[in-house]
Amino acid sequence: MDTVFIEGLTVETIIGIYDWERRVRQPVVLDVEMAFDNARPAASDRIDDTLDYKAVSKRLAGFIEGSGFQLVETLAERCAAIIRDEFGVAWVRLKLAKPGAVRGARAVGVVVERGLKP
Repeated sequence: MDTVFIEGLTVETIIGIYDWERRVRQPVVLDVEMAFDNARPAASDRIDDTLDYKAVSKRLAGFIEGSGFQLVETLAERCAAIIRDEFGVAWVRLKLAKPGAVRGARAVGVVVERGLKP
């Protein structure tokens, strides 16, 4: 099985448990891997046959910008569900990072893997 990926998708949103975090937009960064058989789009050279990473990126960015979750775990879980449910992806691995959240660390966050990789 092939993998379609999105790396470093950065979106600003309200995220966090502290009062100050509820008043300011912060960046989150996503790295996404999605199982997809690329044989058909490679043969046809047609965007309609692909897992359109631009459409996935736009959908996730719009969702994240409008969200206001407290936990990165919740946001990651909802993003993985959107990818699987709306784009028909059987397996997704999503890393969601919150840069600068902990002093001395470049970023903190979670990695979720949902579904079965064919």
